[in-house]
Amino acid sequence: AEYDIKNIQWTTCKDFTVQRGQEQIEEYISTWEFHESWLHWTQFLEEEDTKYSKRYHYRVCWSTPTRRKPIPRATASVYFVIEVSKIKPATLPVEVFFVLETSRLIHRPGECRFREKWLKDIIENKIILIESL
Repeated sequence: AEYDIKNIQWTTCKDFTVQRGQEQIEEYISTWEFHESWLHWTQFLEEEDTKYSKRYHYRVCWSTPTRRKPIPRATASVYFVIEVSKIKPATLPVEVFFVLETSRLIHRPGECRFREKWLKDIIENKIILIESL
């Protein structure tokens, strides 16, 4: 089946700010398909200065609280990195990638389709681990 992978227009390197990055991550997440019971919050973690770029790290924490269990037993995190080049023209867009907390696979916006199952699997595995302890 054909599926249209959604993306957003990412800001240019010269227009990037930490706040703008967080807003754009939220905008990008709004293109994902997930059940309305999922809640998330986004947090800026740190700025990393490398030779050719600056990398801005964010965490998006996901959970599915319910009326019976308003405090979730486990959460799932998705880590975003927004890279602002020091050598490419400042009018080019920032580079963005993200990883799930249990994986080293790098996902790039516009190249992969988000799966709600990824979050469910992380939380289920954490609950299994907690119950086994």
